[in-house]
Amino acid sequence: MTGVSRRRLLGYAGAGVALAGAGATAGVLASRESPEVENVAAAKVPFRGEIQAGITTPAQDHMHFVALDVKTTSRDELVDLLKQWTVAAERMTAGQEAAENGAVGGNAEAPPKDTGEALDLPASALTITIGFGPSLFDDRFGLKDKRPEALIDLPRFPQDDLDPARSNGDICIQACANDPQVAVHAVRNLVRIGFGRVAVRWSQLGFGRTSSTTRDQATPRNMFGFKDGTRNIKAEDTDLLRDHVWVTEGPEWIRGGTYLVARRIRMHIEIWDRTSLTEQEQIIGRTKGEGAPLGQQKEFDEPDLHVRGAGGVPLIGEVAHIRLASPESLNGVRILRRGYNFTDGSDGLGHLDAGLFFLGFSRDSRTHFVPMQQALSTKDEMMEYVEHTGSAHFAIPPGVKEGGFWGEGLFR
Repeated sequence: MTGVSRRRLLGYAGAGVALAGAGATAGVLASRESPEVENVAAAKVPFRGEIQAGITTPAQDHMHFVALDVKTTSRDELVDLLKQWTVAAERMTAGQEAAENGAVGGNAEAPPKDTGEALDLPASALTITIGFGPSLFDDRFGLKDKRPEALIDLPRFPQDDLDPARSNGDICIQACANDPQVAVHAVRNLVRIGFGRVAVRWSQLGFGRTSSTTRDQATPRNMFGFKDGTRNIKAEDTDLLRDHVWVTEGPEWIRGGTYLVARRIRMHIEIWDRTSLTEQEQIIGRTKGEGAPLGQQKEFDEPDLHVRGAGGVPLIGEVAHIRLASPESLNGVRILRRGYNFTDGSDGLGHLDAGLFFLGFSRDSRTHFVPMQQALSTKDEMMEYVEHTGSAHFAIPPGVKEGGFWGEGLFR
């Protein structure tokens, strides 16, 4: 057992108990229906605009994210696919089929142009967002000179346990909606349209958003039971978005867009569940119930990183998660978070494969995400309870103008 910590050992011992309740938990999650979901079920989010929807849009409850490898070597075929995708995405975000008469009413002797599982379902605030990975900018499509310097291959951080099959990709598509079937339908049909030209590298389903992106959204909780993303940038924070999210430098095609880091973070919840409440709160730096910073009363009270308790010990510890991730500890750097919980069954060893699918947007991952993750991965006590198993980086171009298509500026 050399190298196995006390907490990890406790997790192994109790894995069976956690699994016993997994089915019941999944049932509750699947049937959960909040007032927010009911109110926005029929909502339609405009597809075209200055920025892509799905970034500052009020975070929906469900997500389907996919990373794709481009198989065609023809630039013209890739551009044609992006045009086809744009048409289909705009239709689906409006609550329509991916193609006119797509599921029924077309040629009955040919495969339907829409898979049909979203028939009769409302738009559910569906947003579809596209991004381009570093690997797209090789010699295949003449894009090498258009790769922004900020679109780096992310470094491997201490304690990463990355699975290549869950990392990277030429193109990403993020579909978010308040109905999981609507999100899955969107990705399924775009992948179907791309058959022969792209192939799925990896995908991730997410439920239960772990961030609020507008001020009128309640702060959600992650799989550790703590409120997550309290200090997240909100859509109303126009100055913070300008300073930390929207790109102003680099090739013309990315200006007005942003950069996305996607990280699959497995949480060892069996171990966490056997940790005392006091220790949990010290690791996070917040109370579990209210979500207040330690030493404060309310969730949105500003953390005081200088207040000390008995013996001069900081109430928010030197290695507490919220201290290490705070703008105060990162030279003022902030990111826009848009993450989701996930549960992908068992790992085959009696442990739930569950955690957080982190999505973070910033104007430059080199100055925003990388320093933050470097600090967390080397000092954060929570790293004993989590494991980063997937990682990807994408450039998210600005929004689609009338008559334009996804990524048009890149291919001029």
